[in-house]
Amino acid sequence: MTGLLTLVSTPIGNLGDITYRAVEVLREAGHILAEDTRHSRKLLNHYGISTPMSSYHDHNKERVTPGIVERLAAGERIALVTDAGTPGVSDPGFYLVRAAIEAGLRVTVAPGPSAVLPALVLSGFPTDQFAFVGFTPKKKGELARTVEAMAEERRTTLFYVAPHQLIKVLTAFGEGLPERPLAVAREITKLHEEVARGTAAELLEHFGARKVRGEMVLVVRGVDRRRSM
Repeated sequence: MTGLLTLVSTPIGNLGDITYRAVEVLREAGHILAEDTRHSRKLLNHYGISTPMSSYHDHNKERVTPGIVERLAAGERIALVTDAGTPGVSDPGFYLVRAAIEAGLRVTVAPGPSAVLPALVLSGFPTDQFAFVGFTPKKKGELARTVEAMAEERRTTLFYVAPHQLIKVLTAFGEGLPERPLAVAREITKLHEEVARGTAAELLEHFGARKVRGEMVLVVRGVDRRRSM
């Protein structure tokens, strides 16, 4: 009998945002893989979950994945979580999922929180067509090309942005698409949740005078379809 790898979505902020099934899976699993065990331990302690846990992240994924696949093949049930949200989305969980699938092993999901959809609906931008692109590029040239590619994009587009990158990203949009409506959703579901909307210049004025912390999603409104017809 083969084991089972379950991708378990965990809260992006408020610890109450977890499904009953997710808690059950984490309690009943033989082992939990977490991106940052210290971070995930807070969630497990909150729900009284004592399942053994070890780290699975970008720096050890190539080394530990073969052993995890062997354990799954031997019949173990393993749960995979990320620091916040759904594992496998812009995090190293994708590497393990791919390896398990290639080995013919069972993979399922206990769906739940993700920052992408809340940011989308809170932006106030069209939701009928949208694209999630992942983290914004770190290099200035790549970032400029990304902004340039948005000039004709009709869909609402979402990016993850690291706090220390926000000003650089907004500056790039200000130079390339100064009139494009943007929204920055920050600390969604947490005490200091904030959604700031406006042009890049307006958002730079809003965020530029303070040190920005927290998880952020940048939402870019697409080209007005009526104007492009």
